[in-house]
Amino acid sequence: MGQDGRGGTGSTGTGPPAAARLLARLAVLAAIGSVVVVVLAVGEGGLEVLLAGFLGLVVCAAGVWWFVAHRGAVRFLGALLAIAAPVGVVVLFVHDGLWLTALVLVLCWGVALACARSALRKARPRRVGRGVTAPRPRSPYLIMNPKSGGGKVGRFGLVERAQALGARVTLLDPDAPADVAELAREAVAEGADLLGVAGGDGTQALVAAVAAAHDLPFLVVSAGTRNHFAMDLGLDRSDPARCLDALTEGEELRIDLGDVAGRAFVNTVSFGVYADVVQRPEYRDDKAGTALTLMPDLLVGEGVRRLDARIDGTPLVSQQALLISNNPYISPDVVSGGGRRPSLHDGELGVLGIRVEGAAEAADLAVRGSQSTGLTVTTARRVEVTSSAGEGSGADEIPVAVDGEALRMTTPVVCTVRPGALRVLVPRDRPGVAAPAPRVNWRQLLDLAFGRPGRTPEQGGSKEGASEEGNPAAGTSGGQSG
Repeated sequence: MGQDGRGGTGSTGTGPPAAARLLARLAVLAAIGSVVVVVLAVGEGGLEVLLAGFLGLVVCAAGVWWFVAHRGAVRFLGALLAIAAPVGVVVLFVHDGLWLTALVLVLCWGVALACARSALRKARPRRVGRGVTAPRPRSPYLIMNPKSGGGKVGRFGLVERAQALGARVTLLDPDAPADVAELAREAVAEGADLLGVAGGDGTQALVAAVAAAHDLPFLVVSAGTRNHFAMDLGLDRSDPARCLDALTEGEELRIDLGDVAGRAFVNTVSFGVYADVVQRPEYRDDKAGTALTLMPDLLVGEGVRRLDARIDGTPLVSQQALLISNNPYISPDVVSGGGRRPSLHDGELGVLGIRVEGAAEAADLAVRGSQSTGLTVTTARRVEVTSSAGEGSGADEIPVAVDGEALRMTTPVVCTVRPGALRVLVPRDRPGVAAPAPRVNWRQLLDLAFGRPGRTPEQGGSKEGASEEGNPAAGTSGGQSG
């Protein structure tokens, strides 16, 4: 069973574990090895390997941009470049007899990065906490969406399982959309002492807001498609029936709840390109096709909308996309759905802004990653979003995607976070959250590898290094942090 923050070993204040120090030294050694490979192969094409690899990455990134942002012949050319660039690099290496040098270089650098991430992960002290033991609810009420997750409610027998545990269940009718928030409020008026949802994150957020307003525990059942919220709570996404164990053997966690213009969100609020795409009715049936059809107009078309924001008072202008999250994700992988939040109770929003205007900036993003000028990654307590499309003064309505749900809101749209607002009931026995891979910080790594025995990277003052690796929502009995 994975660590869930309720046990396991953590830092005792005596310095990083020996395994972390060893891995850090191996990472440094492998990085030095990659440099040695290049130096030794200078006369035999070592610099050619680096230059060809760099140019291949740049051309591939430019091709992807042309493919996404244009139509017709330019899109075809972009697709051709995106495929031909890496293939051409490989052919060059084989033709010039450089494939062995390239392979050794890639292996050395791959080992360096793998060891570095593992070392930094092991060196992080864990704030070992546990949820508060919760009494068994007397009158739990659950809302279940039979269509969510491709029919997981029926496939896992969730209605029967919940009713056997004493819960009252409302099964939504796919042909008659219901106001789930109103259903939850009616259940509270009738004496429900727990609210829960088996469905997508958008539905989870609506009912969670009602639970928070009445200070009732909330139960998450991972019956959605991706279940990002359940994942960051450490719940079992492969078997949603296990989430119902919280009704008999549960513990309570206090976590934050995001707020966008008075509407609660548990994961993310998106503005800009993604929000524009999900507004289209055809998006649900053909996500990729709809996105490719709309992207040219959204990225480089005439009168394209841009976003301005004030992040705790600091301006961020002319963004193509903004993503605001309930607590920050560990990396920008959230754009592709692969990000994870190491904590859900730090009392702050994650902010990700993207501005890529052409092939050169796309290449810069591919080469420099989070250091690119086209990417802004930060945190805040309050974010105010407006449109810079030039419609003139006054309010403007813009598309917004709240936990994947397509909405329109009047600017300025204000996002805030409500620390510790939500009581979440989870099973004591749960998989937990796999520790997300940290960003590689070579200064931290060198300090870990060769610094003082009693010093950890976190003691050097890095906020990132102090992230929790156990259950991200497992707080103390006070329920709030940050």
